[in-house]
Amino acid sequence: MDGFLLSLWLLRLLFLALLYGFLFAVARILVRDLRAATRGPGEPGRLVVLSSPRGEPPAGSSYPLDAVTTVGRDLTNGIVVDDAFASTEHAILTFRGRVWYVEDRGSTNGTFVNGIPVEGATALGFGDELQVGEVRFRLDRGRV
Repeated sequence: MDGFLLSLWLLRLLFLALLYGFLFAVARILVRDLRAATRGPGEPGRLVVLSSPRGEPPAGSSYPLDAVTTVGRDLTNGIVVDDAFASTEHAILTFRGRVWYVEDRGSTNGTFVNGIPVEGATALGFGDELQVGEVRFRLDRGRV
């Protein structure tokens, strides 16, 4: 074999090795992303009851939040509040991107964040206090 033919075969083998290496890296990244997607993001947040004059929900209890969670007196809500000052569907919490938002659903007594009345969609930060009727909650990070 002459030198040209040998170098051509070496070049072909090198190209083939690079191609298989690239395909292996792509497959590894896809498998890692699929595994991460099946695990899910964990629990994005939770509401912890700070005070409840009637005792329902009990102070200290924690409620995991879904991407959309409703709060109110009606049993169909994600978080049921037994309070005469809470409406049937008092407020709704939504997780958009990486931020929690709370919206008042036209309640009679209003929804408050850190003592300030909610008007429209209001952003919530971890540690903020949410008041629905006479029940006060704190938004905490979820468990991962």
